[in-house]
Amino acid sequence: MTAAASPCVSICVIDPVTGFCIGCGRTGEEIGNWTGYSEAEKLALRQVLPARLTAMTSRATRCSVPRRRGRAREA
Repeated sequence: MTAAASPCVSICVIDPVTGFCIGCGRTGEEIGNWTGYSEAEKLALRQVLPARLTAMTSRATRCSVPRRRGRAREA
């Protein structure tokens, strides 16, 4: 993969706590601006993404939004 290649892995969900995409680690702003970044900017951003993704351990620990629990279905 070249420095210019997008780090997108088609798991496009922004975590409400960190503001990072849980698939690639970029912010919404970084995703939107990707095509306008220089090669050097893209490379610099790609270098910080692994640390961002590692810091996001699991959805349950990242997300402070309470989960809705559905009612059990009757047989």
